[in-house]
Parts: sequence; C-alpha cells; structure tokens
Amino acid sequence: MSNQTGIDLEGAKEKAGASSLDGLTRQRLLELESAPRTKAQIITDYVICIMPFIVGIAAELEYYFVPNYGSNQITKVYPVFLGILMAAIAVFLGIGLYHKAVFTKLREKAPFYTLIFVLLIAYDLLTLKSNTLVSPYFPYVDQILNAFFTDSAYLIESVRCSLILLFTGYAWGAGLGLITGIACGYNKKFNYWLSPFLKLLGAIPSVTWIPITLVLMKTLFQASTFVIALGVWFAMTIACITGIQNIEKANFEAARTLGARGKQLIFHIAIPSIVPNIFQGLTQGMSTACMALITAEMIGSDAGLGWYITWQRSWAQYAKMYAAIVLLCIIFVSVNGILNAIKRRVLRWKEGDER
Repeated sequence: MSNQTGIDLEGAKEKAGASSLDGLTRQRLLELESAPRTKAQIITDYVICIMPFIVGIAAELEYYFVPNYGSNQITKVYPVFLGILMAAIAVFLGIGLYHKAVFTKLREKAPFYTLIFVLLIAYDLLTLKSNTLVSPYFPYVDQILNAFFTDSAYLIESVRCSLILLFTGYAWGAGLGLITGIACGYNKKFNYWLSPFLKLLGAIPSVTWIPITLVLMKTLFQASTFVIALGVWFAMTIACITGIQNIEKANFEAARTLGARGKQLIFHIAIPSIVPNIFQGLTQGMSTACMALITAEMIGSDAGLGWYITWQRSWAQYAKMYAAIVLLCIIFVSVNGILNAIKRRVLRWKEGDER
C-alpha cells in the first residue's frame, strides 16, 4: 500500500512539474516577444524593409541607363509598373511606422519582395539588354506588360470564359463527389459497386478522356466541363470516404442509443465530422481542375486562356502568350487563396484545438 502511495505521489509531482514547465515556457515566450529590441536590431529591421525600395530604384536605373541590345525598343510601361510596386511598399512602410503588426508583416515579407526586384533586373538584363534569352521566344518584361493593353479585349474575354468553365466543372465535380463519397464511406453496398470504378478512374488522369468526350459530348464546353468535373469528383470522393472511415464507431453507436437513425446519422454525425476532409478534397480538386482546365482549353476548346495561349503561340506572338500565362498564375493563386481563407474561417475550431 505504501509503495502504491509513493508511486502515486511521484506521478503527481511529475505531472505538476510538467504543467509548471509548460506554464514557464509560455510565459518565457511572451516575455521574449515583448522584450525590447536593441538599437542595432531596430536599424536592421528598417534596412530590410527599405531594401525592396532600393532595389526597385536600381531596376529603374538599369532599365534606362544600361544600353539595349540591337534594335530593342522600350516604353514607359515597365518603369510605371516598378513605380507602382515601390509606392505600395512605401505606403505599407508608412503605415507600419504607426502600426506594429503591419511593420512586422512587412519585415517578414521584405526579403522576398527584394528577391522579386532582383529577378526582374536579372531577366531584363538577359532579354532586353543582352538577348542571352533569345527573342522572340523570351520577350522582355516591357513587351509582356504592353501586351496586356494592346490585347486587353481578348484577354478579358478569355479570362471570363476560363472562369465560367472552371467553376462549372468544379461545382459539378465537388457536388457529385460529396454525394458519392458519403455514400461509399457510409454504406458498404455503395462502396462495393463504386469502388472498382474509383480505382480505375483514379489511375487514369482526367485529361486522358478529352478525345472521347469530344466525340460523345454535343459541345466543346460540355466536353471540357466533364473532364474538369471528373478530376474534382475523384478527389472529393476519396477525401469523403477517408474521412467517414476514420470516424470512431462509438460516435455512431452513441447517436443510435439516443434514437438517431438514417439521415440523422449522416447529417448530424458523418458530415460534420468530415468537414476537414471535405476542404481537403476541395483544395486538391481545385488543383486538379486548374490543370484540366488548361489542357482542355488547349486541346478541345474554342475560348479561354488555354485556347488563347495556343492561338498566340501559333502566330509567334510570345509576349501575348506570356501575358496570358501571367493571368493564369494570378487567377489560380487568387482562387486557391480564397479557398484557403474560407477553410481557415470554417475550421477555426480545429486550429484552436491544435494549439
């Protein structure tokens, strides 16, 4: 009995020590965060924040004063673009002088912004100034920026068509994937019949079906929509099946004990439990949809940015082609950013649990 009591006391001391250590660690972290910075550290922070502006000025000077290669012509579009970037950084720096959070964020991002200006200088030297990257295959930045203005009508229309196609296929694929994923994960009969098709379709990239869909579908839009939806459907289905299979059976048993049946188990136990998996499927599905979108538009579409890229490449209009590629990057990054913001908003409770 005395030995057991001694063991219990030692265990209690260990737990108390661990809790005390955890508390001291958190307190120490807070002290470190709020500790006053030295003068040298403050100066270093300001220098780092100003470096993008300094390198941006260097980019302007390089553009105007380094001789161009051959007959390369320049306009004022690129310098204005650089000026806008530097002005944005200057505004954030000004706000950061009065708001610590803004300054901290700028201090974190400033090295990357500096790298962007360095890469712009390097690319300009390799194209406009030296033709190391041979023209017209590698247009310099000023040409690409001018393409946005000279062909703005076509680009705007192509962006509109691409977004319509992307979200139509994405919505169909996500909706059907949610239904089949829950059905297969929750019901063994559904899983028995659909599992072989999932294994077959999962091993084959969705863009492989483009030649077949072009024959079967009435329009190019329907064929492209099907290809995009197929990839999203597979990603969403697998994510939902995995989520439901990982739910503890005790949750369902407890709900049945309280009288829950059928739809109640699905809508009150299964679906709320797999919300993180649903967002995982949505994120993965968006990546698949973006790849399928470009391939479908390049091969089997008469509109959109993918079609525009193919069209301009066939006419050796590489500056316009690069402009469309830049727009694609902006669209994909923006869409994924919005999706991740919604995910963080909905799953705030999960982040709190992890902390």
